Amino acid sequence: MQNRISSFSPIIDNTSKIIILGSIPGVKSLEKQQYYGHPQNKFWKIIFELFHEELTEDYNERIQILKKHHVALWDVIDSCERKGSLDSEIRNEEANQIAELLEEYPNIKAIFCNGGKSYKNVQKILGKNFRIPIYLLPSTSPLHTISFERKFEDWKKIVEYI
Repeated sequence: MQNRISSFSPIIDNTSKIIILGSIPGVKSLEKQQYYGHPQNKFWKIIFELFHEELTEDYNERIQILKKHHVALWDVIDSCERKGSLDSEIRNEEANQIAELLEEYPNIKAIFCNGGKSYKNVQKILGKNFRIPIYLLPSTSPLHTISFERKFEDWKKIVEYI
């Protein structure tokens, strides 16, 4: 049996206007205990460019930038078994309490899913006609090989809700 892995606590506060949901942290992120900790993942580069902020490697500063721009962050999977970092290797998953979190933070106006696995799971959890819009964004993972420019173009949709 694979080792069971768990996601991190949500990064959210009462000023959050959108939430970005990934699937579950990869190996590097789990090692660092940081969202999007793999150096090749484009998540932080995209976020900092969207908000015209200077990119920093300091994780606490990264979190402060998210909060400053009213962005919440979490994963759709609370825990699962997985070999490596591929979403396709996820087995025996348990969902995070997304609906409950959204009840607790009613200022969230849109859900953005970082990749297909997150999107499919959110639709299963909340239903296709949930009360706030759910958007699929291209995964920021280095395994999703479309260009940075194309990813960034799609991710710009976030700014409309901030």
